[in-house]
Amino acid sequence: MLWAGKKLNVDTTVVVKREMAAPIKVVVTGAAGQIAYSLLYQIASGAVFGPEQPVYLHLLDIAPMMGVLEGVVMELADCALPLLAGVLPTANPEEAFKDVSAAFLVGAMPRREGMERKDLLSANVRIFKEQGQALDKVARKDVKILVVGNPANTNALICSKYAPSIPKENFTAMTRLDQNRAQSQLAAKLGVPVKDVKNVVIWGNHSSTQFPDASNAIVNIGGAEKSVPKAINDDEFLKTTFVSTVQKRGAAVIAARKMSSALSAAKAASDHMRDWFLGTGDRWVSMGVVSDGSYGTPRDVVYSFPVTVSNGKWKIVQGLTISDFAREKLDLTGKELVEEKQDALDVCKD
Repeated sequence: MLWAGKKLNVDTTVVVKREMAAPIKVVVTGAAGQIAYSLLYQIASGAVFGPEQPVYLHLLDIAPMMGVLEGVVMELADCALPLLAGVLPTANPEEAFKDVSAAFLVGAMPRREGMERKDLLSANVRIFKEQGQALDKVARKDVKILVVGNPANTNALICSKYAPSIPKENFTAMTRLDQNRAQSQLAAKLGVPVKDVKNVVIWGNHSSTQFPDASNAIVNIGGAEKSVPKAINDDEFLKTTFVSTVQKRGAAVIAARKMSSALSAAKAASDHMRDWFLGTGDRWVSMGVVSDGSYGTPRDVVYSFPVTVSNGKWKIVQGLTISDFAREKLDLTGKELVEEKQDALDVCKD
């Protein structure tokens, strides 16, 4: 290029911009609530579906929360997020679930201090029955559904029951928060970054009966992979303090905050859905899925297993050795899920 008789060194390379994918519709229920407040930014920023996947957010909440939700919509606009293609705030489940590819079912009565899970069940099961019916009617049949609202495992089961046209494997419950908690506890005990611990497993229910299992976990120390139980070398810690700390972490957060976990729950929901859409590689992740009886667990309850994900399909990790200690824990949490299922079905008959 010439300018005033001089040749200028200008890079004339043409940059070919890859065409952006079409937006996918993503619904978040309880969208005016605490968990959603952290979750919505993560979804709209690309942290969940990838940096080249635009999203159209459907935000569902109850009618009295529409004023608060209006403020959330304003804040999303003010974030000026390049991947956010649009926002639909609504109190109508059928409008919210219309043609969605992913559903974060967060909205439920929250657990408060001193409250037992069974206290939540009666109120929340009815919500998930109604949402299952709406999903069945208007959502895409390949929609991926993550239930966060507690009791998450049983809510996911009820939601699936009332959405018979959507495959059962498309309904999951969140135990990733428990996995993240367990991973963090092990990393702290070992004095390593949390990213260097993998394959810790949460078995069973997202409740105080869950079994956080480090027996197959691996830690990277100085560039070499090592069994976590061998690295910690304290079997008593792994059977007692570790298990109880993870089981009771939610209650501990409530005692400290006077509210249930929100920031960490939103991060876990993002992790769960990201891995479901984009895959896990060689890592195992914990997901509540409809049990096929693997590892002697009760069938047809939503039970947390170690899974791997490829091409949007999860698969239970098979062939793991279950110790006598673990067997007792798996049976205990399974028994609770069978009882919860019956209680929930009784509520749905009312």
